[in-house]
Amino acid sequence: MMKNKIGILIESDFYENEIFYYQFRFKEAGYEVHFLSRLWGNEGITFSGHEFRAPFYCNESFEALDDEALNDYAAIIVPAGMVSDRLRYTEDVTKLPPACVFLQKVFARKDIVKGVICHGLWLFSPVAELVKGRKMTVHNNLLGDAKNYGVEYVDADVVVDGDLVSARTGGHCYLLAFEILKTLASK
Repeated sequence: MMKNKIGILIESDFYENEIFYYQFRFKEAGYEVHFLSRLWGNEGITFSGHEFRAPFYCNESFEALDDEALNDYAAIIVPAGMVSDRLRYTEDVTKLPPACVFLQKVFARKDIVKGVICHGLWLFSPVAELVKGRKMTVHNNLLGDAKNYGVEYVDADVVVDGDLVSARTGGHCYLLAFEILKTLASK
C-alpha cells in the first residue's frame, strides 16, 4: 500500500515561504499535504504567519491521528518559525505536551520519514531522547540546544540520518523537501 500523505505541523508564527512551498512541492510529487495542529476543541483555527502575518486555516488535529491513521503518512515535518515553541505548551506541567506525545508515536515508526527544520528542534525539548545520538543539522542559534539534547551535530545545510532529515534554516526548505522525497523514493 502506498503511503500518500505528508503531514506538516502548523501553528501561529509559521515561516510563510516554507509552508507555502510545501503546499505545492509535495502535491507536485503526488502526495496529499495535510497540515496538523492542536485545535483545542475547535473545528479549525486560523493561524498567522511570522513575516507577513499571512492567515493559514487548519482543520486537522494531530491529536486525532491513531496508529491506523498514521499508516497513510509517508512523512511528518516539524517546520521552522515559532511553530514548535507554541506546540510545546502543556496546560498540565506534569504531562507531556500533546505535540510531543504525537512525536513519540511518529518516531516509534521507522516507516515514516521525519523532517525537522530550523527552530523545529525546540519541540524535542521535552522528548530529547527521540533525537539523542542522531545526526542532525540545526539553526546556528540552536547549537547549544542540540548538544544538550545529545544530537550529533553536523555542520551542513541538510543532513539525512536514515528516516530523519534535518535542515538548518527555513530558507533551506527546498533542500529538506528534496531529501525527504529522495528518501521516500528509495523505500
